Amino acid sequence: MIAVSIPCYRVKKQILSVIEEIPREVSKIYVVDDACPENSGAWVREKCNDPRVRVIVLDKNRGVGGATMAGFVAAVADGATIVVKLDGDGQMSPSEIPRLVRPIQQGHADYTKGNRFYSLTHLGSMPRIRLLGNSVLSFVSKMASGYYRTMDPTNGFIALHTQVLSLLSTDSIAKRYFFESDMLYQLNIVRAVITDVPMAARYGDERSNLRISRVAVSFPLQYLWCFTKRIFYNYFLRDFNIGSAQLIAGLVLFFAGAVFGTNQWLTNSSMGVATPTGTIMLAILPMIVGFQLLLSALNYDILNEPRVTLHKLLES
Repeated sequence: MIAVSIPCYRVKKQILSVIEEIPREVSKIYVVDDACPENSGAWVREKCNDPRVRVIVLDKNRGVGGATMAGFVAAVADGATIVVKLDGDGQMSPSEIPRLVRPIQQGHADYTKGNRFYSLTHLGSMPRIRLLGNSVLSFVSKMASGYYRTMDPTNGFIALHTQVLSLLSTDSIAKRYFFESDMLYQLNIVRAVITDVPMAARYGDERSNLRISRVAVSFPLQYLWCFTKRIFYNYFLRDFNIGSAQLIAGLVLFFAGAVFGTNQWLTNSSMGVATPTGTIMLAILPMIVGFQLLLSALNYDILNEPRVTLHKLLES
């Protein structure tokens, strides 16, 4: 059974048309009123006659991630097999849901997400500031999440098998705009397989509630924290492999050479003498070897991306 969770905040203008476009393959639709000042939930109850729709009203605003998870939890309780997040502002075409969930149904993926970067035609309709921002976030997200074959990490059109969802700590997943990026980190920790699905976004007169200033301040720190936790968990706590050894040796050699070279340069400069060539080489050589080892560790990390579909292993 496929269920759709639609987090609603200031989308009263678009929500009814979004629901109307959801195909019949979807069995349940959860409209989550995230303490919306426009009372989106009451509006849907009054105007929508689709028997698949269930309105959930949250007593306080939880953010897009918290609202989405409220719908997911309700869907799991009702026996859904696959849950889909669909934004209520109409930027994503609900008609694409069957194509989004197909890799999961066929056992090729545990989690799928839209990707607007596959086609130059799709990119042509994206506002330039969003194109630049998503491009930068995509490359940062690859390092933080460990999914190097994915792009467009903030794309909110996602689908997930509920057996994999049950392995995630839903309380620890970011509640607000970092939700999609944090999901990638959480999925890597349980070794889920992710597939991007090409899609086009539709941009109309909707207003985004996301502020660039919030992203610029909070996202870098959150990505750094996710990267640090992922490396520690995957390479030191749960496993120790050649990538772990390369990372340790690379960091030790690189910083040892940098500290030695800096100390020698400062000492010689204070005495007014030139640093000998041999001393410079003693500093540079471990830095070069350390850098090469760090590149090897990165290459191992890229090749270590999950490839075995998790929900197939969990089937009884």
